[in-house]
Amino acid sequence: MKLLMLGGTEFVGRAVSEAAVARGWEVTVFHRGNHAPPEGVTALHGDRAAPAGLAALEKGEWDAVVDTWSGAPSVVRNSARLLSGRVGTYAYVSSGSVYAFPPTTRLDERAPLVAGSSDATDAEDYAQAKRGGELAAAEVFGEGALLVRAGLILGPYENVGRLPWWLGRIARGGPVLAPGPRGMALQYIDVRDLAEWTLDALEGGLGGPYSLVSEVGHATMGELLESCVKVTGSAAELRWTAPEDVLAAGIEPWTELPVWLAPGELRDALFGVDVSKAMSAGLCCRPVAETVADTWAWLQAIGGVAPQRPDRPALGLDPAKEAVALALRRAE
Repeated sequence: MKLLMLGGTEFVGRAVSEAAVARGWEVTVFHRGNHAPPEGVTALHGDRAAPAGLAALEKGEWDAVVDTWSGAPSVVRNSARLLSGRVGTYAYVSSGSVYAFPPTTRLDERAPLVAGSSDATDAEDYAQAKRGGELAAAEVFGEGALLVRAGLILGPYENVGRLPWWLGRIARGGPVLAPGPRGMALQYIDVRDLAEWTLDALEGGLGGPYSLVSEVGHATMGELLESCVKVTGSAAELRWTAPEDVLAAGIEPWTELPVWLAPGELRDALFGVDVSKAMSAGLCCRPVAETVADTWAWLQAIGGVAPQRPDRPALGLDPAKEAVALALRRAE
């Protein structure tokens, strides 16, 4: 297989590129040149958002393309149009954020979607931008466009700051505010499982939308944080705290305490997605302990500090705020 990876030097793109190289695929990575590409690929340079930024892609043929773009949908549209007739399948890594909220039913591929436009030239609304990207791919490649609606993505190369923040916090040791309930079911996807499933889907000629996260309850908040304690070798003490006490301390779910959501409609939707379609199409998710251990090993290999996407805010809880919350907490 000949694969064109649009972006392929960070997180999802890098995982896809490395997985394809490991399969013996011929991989071309098109990127801006800000980061070193994975070993074993052919690199082409260009800025998709700039005038004439796609010049390096005006020639060439590939069996498939994977696009992780999360900016203006018009960029996906322009890329798809340019590549039409020269690639077999177009896979767009979208997001579960495209599902309308609040949901009227349990989320699956048939659920109502947010509005979006393939012609949009801005990405102020993330969900609408991702939906616009889907529409752009589908307008050119029809039902053959593969729309990978990823949920929460964790694993090595993460540049958003969720699992790396928890690993860093727990590695520092001491009492750690652990947001309850401990048995809260999570849904997420290891970036490498996303990569392998996407490549399998391309080989199998799949098209259309797929919600891509683990099954409900594949892991719990407790298993995630306890795995962090184990792999870091830390003497940290997880102090499980009732959700109402976390909120009473003025702590923001998801941003100040990454991955965690308080009980309610948002949590039920985000961690209750029906993934039976993807499971039937071969999705296989590794244990949370493996995701945590491999992310920690990667962090250690790069000096302990994860890269940070410039278009995303830094996540995590200020130590002083955590100390106040711990002093006021009641045990879960």
